[in-house]
Amino acid sequence: MNTLELFDSHVEDYEAWYDNYPAVYESEINALREHFQKLPENIRGIEVGLGTGRFAKPLGIKEGAEPSQAMAAVATKRGIQVVDGVAENLPYGDLQFDFVLFVTICHFNNVKSAIEQAYRVLKHGGSLIIGFLDKDQAIAQQYIAKKQRSVFYRKARFYRTAHVVKMLEDVGFKNLEFNQTLFDDLEKIGSPQIPKSGYGKGSFVVVKTTKR
Repeated sequence: MNTLELFDSHVEDYEAWYDNYPAVYESEINALREHFQKLPENIRGIEVGLGTGRFAKPLGIKEGAEPSQAMAAVATKRGIQVVDGVAENLPYGDLQFDFVLFVTICHFNNVKSAIEQAYRVLKHGGSLIIGFLDKDQAIAQQYIAKKQRSVFYRKARFYRTAHVVKMLEDVGFKNLEFNQTLFDDLEKIGSPQIPKSGYGKGSFVVVKTTKR
């Protein structure tokens, strides 16, 4: 079973995770929101690999791309306009958007290609925002340790922050800004955490960067 089939077949399990870990979910949203609050108002953007819309909805993102039809159906019910597409071959023209959001790069087939596609569809001066689990930190290490027993992370690939930075800079992005959250093991996070600047301590890192 490939990654797309896994997500198509386990939508209820995917949704249940957020209900089971509300403090983790809210911590991630808070970290992402810090960057979104710096964006100008009345701009157009997308989330790529938006799943069921768990991030797009609270961040006010109205459209995006998702290859899983089962996931897209839930996102549509949440009021998000979804197109069928993968991160490595976005079904959008050049220079279309003011921002692009990625939160699922561990499931992308080729992150460098996805970043190149984001660069293509962004307007000059547009922002790419990526939220990801840092491979060097506790939660990614937990998932790696139990990878073969996990439905969603069996085929996942996690990245060190330095690797993400290099890919962004190689493509041509500049002005990287970071914050981080999830400073404990997954099961120990009982209340939402306040994000801190930088990276290297929190498991969930968000980087905002600008197209030249």
